[in-house]
Amino acid sequence: MKLIEKYFPNLSERQREQFQIMMNAYPEWNEKINVISRKDIDNLECNHILHSLAIARFIKFTPGSKVMDLGCGGGLPGLPLAVMFPDVKFHLIDRTGKKILVAKEIAKACGLENVTFQHGDVAECKEKFDFVVSRAVMPQQDLIKLSKKNIANEQKNGLPNGLITLKGGDISAEMRGTAKGSETVDISQYFDEPFFKTKKIAYSPIYK
Repeated sequence: MKLIEKYFPNLSERQREQFQIMMNAYPEWNEKINVISRKDIDNLECNHILHSLAIARFIKFTPGSKVMDLGCGGGLPGLPLAVMFPDVKFHLIDRTGKKILVAKEIAKACGLENVTFQHGDVAECKEKFDFVVSRAVMPQQDLIKLSKKNIANEQKNGLPNGLITLKGGDISAEMRGTAKGSETVDISQYFDEPFFKTKKIAYSPIYK
């Protein structure tokens, strides 16, 4: 919890408790169902939970917003963000049933009431969201095509509705041709740890 509290010192007692539960639950579940590389589970706080929370440094979602986590795996970045933004609704989608099971069980353990789940394909989802978030699932342009139909027209936030992804390395090629207003942010400007030197947030507004 040291890193989470270092960068988010104003957490409520409830949020601290939820993050601690999450920190304990992922290794336990990972023994049964592999949602995080076994070589990397010891770096859970930095490389997975804090990495997910980089989105919370990029944007403060307005209460009442709706966010889809596309290809959520075991619940990242959706579950850490759901703890950080208790007044925002998060819908987590993944094609792999075992991964959704882990995400559901960890959400339940944390007492998260602002999260829903869908086992299946995003094409089956008819809901509208202010933002879609995703963690290195596929190239930005492909994600835009998949999620465009799910982006709401009504604007509630400081940024236009769109897609926010967590990426690594040089992503300049995949960001070419994305909508005007797209941007790439180095996560190293938020967090000092060496892991974040090559990590980025990619944001693309999605206009109808």
